[in-house]
Amino acid sequence: MIQTIAITGATGQLGRLAVAALKSRAPGATLVALVRDPAKASDLGIEVRAFDYTQAAALPAALQGVDVLVLISSNDFNDRAGQHANVIAAAKAAGVGRIIYTSLLKGDRSPMILAQDHIATEAALVASGLPATVLRNGWYTENYTGALGGALQAGAVVGVNVDARVSPATRADFAEAIAVVAADPSHAGQVYELAGDESFTMTEFAAELSRQVGKTVPYAPMSQAEYAALLVRLGLPEGFAEVLADSDARAGEGALFDDSRTLSRLIGRPTTPLSVVIKEALSALGG
Repeated sequence: MIQTIAITGATGQLGRLAVAALKSRAPGATLVALVRDPAKASDLGIEVRAFDYTQAAALPAALQGVDVLVLISSNDFNDRAGQHANVIAAAKAAGVGRIIYTSLLKGDRSPMILAQDHIATEAALVASGLPATVLRNGWYTENYTGALGGALQAGAVVGVNVDARVSPATRADFAEAIAVVAADPSHAGQVYELAGDESFTMTEFAAELSRQVGKTVPYAPMSQAEYAALLVRLGLPEGFAEVLADSDARAGEGALFDDSRTLSRLIGRPTTPLSVVIKEALSALGG
């Protein structure tokens, strides 16, 4: 039976990769992009429907005929849990068969401020009674490599945690996991802790960056308050800067480390090594 798989946030960085992975992993499925601005999805090559997490009354109609819903967590931090609850309620009203939700690594016990929205959303999924697959995604490696330009300009990699090990994976790795579980109903009812195969400290991250650029770029740790203030000076909203600084600090409590290799087993290949991601990021910078 041909399934209809809908992906929220399909024009986002993770969403676009998930659509691409689904085209490969679920070639017989009908794919639907659910986006706030349909004009931005015209290049995806699939059906597009308007979908705004905050517009609860309009959501059930947009989900008609959907068998599997990929709920990518909102990037709008204004009541994310409420936005997700709107989508879950709409999915139930529309008769969606299964939801796949992108949660946070160790979501039920993570000390991060960021975890609270995910804890609430996972509870809403359980309360809905809908079959669900929860993908507890670790940090994106791009969260670190995205700041390489600034690090090279400043002459140092900065952050809060010193010796903590983190095990991130690329967005493409996580997107492939979305496609794998969306295409296979046997993943219903499962909760997966997903992280990269390779773990490293930020000192090791700086050492790999130094190796590739041919000069020493040290890791320069700072306090959580100092890091949050720096992020504000770089243009981030104060509340978001505090969330990111908290996440970096909580990495020191193991919040971003997992060595289960569940992600690589799901996608059937090793996750992308740090050296490759740094090389690609430097290439994009022209370095």
